[in-house]
Amino acid sequence: MRSVRLTLCAGAVVAAVFPPVAHAADTGPAGLSVTPAGPASGSDIRLRATGCAGRTGTAVSAAFVADARLTGGAGGGLVGETRVRSTVRPGSYPVEVTCDGRTDRVRGTVTVADPAATPTATAPASPVAPVRAGGGATAHFGSVDAHEAGPGTRQAVTGLVLAGVAAVAVAVRSSRRGQDGRD
Repeated sequence: MRSVRLTLCAGAVVAAVFPPVAHAADTGPAGLSVTPAGPASGSDIRLRATGCAGRTGTAVSAAFVADARLTGGAGGGLVGETRVRSTVRPGSYPVEVTCDGRTDRVRGTVTVADPAATPTATAPASPVAPVRAGGGATAHFGSVDAHEAGPGTRQAVTGLVLAGVAAVAVAVRSSRRGQDGRD
């Protein structure tokens, strides 16, 4: 009976500390975010619409190859992906999101970047050796000479002394056991 009472009290404490979160439709301010913020023509983008009362939506823009289908995402709002037309010119284009086919709409813009103004990456496509990954606290030993990192005379003497002490302790203990059995 006592364990049942303890379990119920623990459950009440957990419920008080971590109340259940009510799931509601996104009630934040309406808005549209685009990732990356300044996509180039022909690139894939991710849209996030907030302020829709529904669970699905459609984002429409002249800059898109096809309409983006949006669905409920983690953290609220509607998310989806689409591609920017490769023939679109740099500039701002309006985006309109229809929520669950209703009349409530979210509006925003997508700004297509000028490819001439975007710096090109000259970094290599793969890592250049040596890659210093993993190893935790021992990673610095990889760059140190083996003679500097290995055990020295001081560590060898300490190890031999400890091994000798352990051997003496085992011998003394076993001799005492032999004497206790003869009494």
